[in-house]
Amino acid sequence: MKRHTPEEIVTKLRRVEALVAEGSTVSAAVREMGVTEVTYYRWRKAYADVGKPEVRRLRELERENARLKKLVADLALDIDILKEVARGKF
Repeated sequence: MKRHTPEEIVTKLRRVEALVAEGSTVSAAVREMGVTEVTYYRWRKAYADVGKPEVRRLRELERENARLKKLVADLALDIDILKEVARGKF
């Protein structure tokens, strides 16, 4: 299963729009892009009004969120270790 990047999704959505404007059917256009119609409509719902700058910013925010989640997990582990040490000494 191939995971498409947000940039790829936006590009494929724009390409489908162009093919449909040229007279192709949605079915034929999405087939040419290598995705199903269900995937196309799901992407369109999620990314219809999103441009490439917004996609880049979304990706940056997702990376920052992952970094912060890791930081919180590390801190929680440190707190658990300190609690265990404190229980053992008192």
